[in-house]
This record gives sequence, structure tokens and C-alpha cells, in this order.
Amino acid sequence: MGHHGISSLFGSNPAVFVLASAVLAITPGTAVIYLVTRTLGQGRSAGLASIGGIALGNFGNAVIASLGIAVIFAVSARAFTIAKLAGAAYLVLLGVRALRRAPVSTRAEPAGRAPRMSAFRDGFLVALLNPKTALFFAAFLPQFVDPGAAPLPQSILLGSVFVLLAACTDTLYVLAAGALGPKIVGLGGRRSRGRYVTAISFIALGIYLACSGSRSGG
Repeated sequence: MGHHGISSLFGSNPAVFVLASAVLAITPGTAVIYLVTRTLGQGRSAGLASIGGIALGNFGNAVIASLGIAVIFAVSARAFTIAKLAGAAYLVLLGVRALRRAPVSTRAEPAGRAPRMSAFRDGFLVALLNPKTALFFAAFLPQFVDPGAAPLPQSILLGSVFVLLAACTDTLYVLAAGALGPKIVGLGGRRSRGRYVTAISFIALGIYLACSGSRSGG
């Protein structure tokens, strides 16, 4: 397989995808709040075990979204373009919702130390059963799929890269929560800053992808 084949397998605009994925992965969201809370309440080992479960659940949602993307692409190129624009609009909507959403508390709940398998299972279910995760992948992944190559392997590979990046940033959050402990709880008054970063990231990405998608014609 030559350079062109590898590029096609990895989708279009791989550098933009990695950059956008890194920004979105490091931006605090539901999974980060869950991991920090779990770490503060039950220890670093529970937080690290939860990361594995969340990563597996996210990958499951990425595969589900990839199957849907492949079906849409098989219908017609125009349907795929419409799905891309709808996905970009959904990313903007996520940003608007982030601005309006009330900050989520990171206060740790007093609890005993949970077994690692229990933490892994809980993290997996939290991620897999969150419909917003599947919707996010369905909106995000098509923006970087190369129409000239098979969409399913591209989508799964892109989803895997995103999940891996998210697992790395989640690990940093858990390690920081385990090391700083009470100081993180004291950051509650600054949670709105993370909300604004989330909103700006989603809105800017959605607008950029909508514009680039309209120029490329899908």
C-alpha cells in the first residue's frame, strides 16, 4: 500500500482531524467530570480503571456510528454531503448547549474503594449507554472521511484515534485529580471557564467543517 492508500485509509485532512480531536478530547466534558469525581471519591486506581471502560464504551459508539456512516454513504454522495452538513450543525448546537448548561459539580462523594473491575464496568456503561456519544461520533467522523475510499474502515480508524487521544487526556485528568485532591474540588468556582472553552471549541469546529465541506462538495 502506497502513501496515497494510507492517506485514503486515514481519511481526508488527517492533521486537522488530529488537532480537532486533541482539542475536543482535552476539553472537560461529562466523561472528565465523571473520572475526576470517581478519582476524588474512590482513589486513583478506580479512576484509571474507569478510563479503560470509558474508552471501550466510546469505541463501541464509534463503531456504531461508523456503520451508520457507511449506510448513508452507500445511499448516495448527496446524502453523505447532507449528513456532513447536518453533523457540522450538530457540533455548533453542542457548543450553544454548553453555553446554556449549568456547571456540573465535581464534589467528591464519600465512598469506599471500589474494585477495579467494578470501576471498569461502570465507566464502560456510562460511555456506551450515553446516546450523545454516538451522536457526536456520527456528526464528527463524516467530516474527515475521504469520499474516494471505503468509508467504514476510515471511520473506524478515525474513531479509534479519537478514543486513544481521549484516553491519554483522561489519564492526565485522573493523575492530576489523584495528586491535587482537595485543590481540584476548590476549583468549582472556575467550572464556567471550562464550559466556555467547550462551547467555543464545538462552535468553531462546526463552522469550519461546514465551510470546508461546502467547498469540497463532500
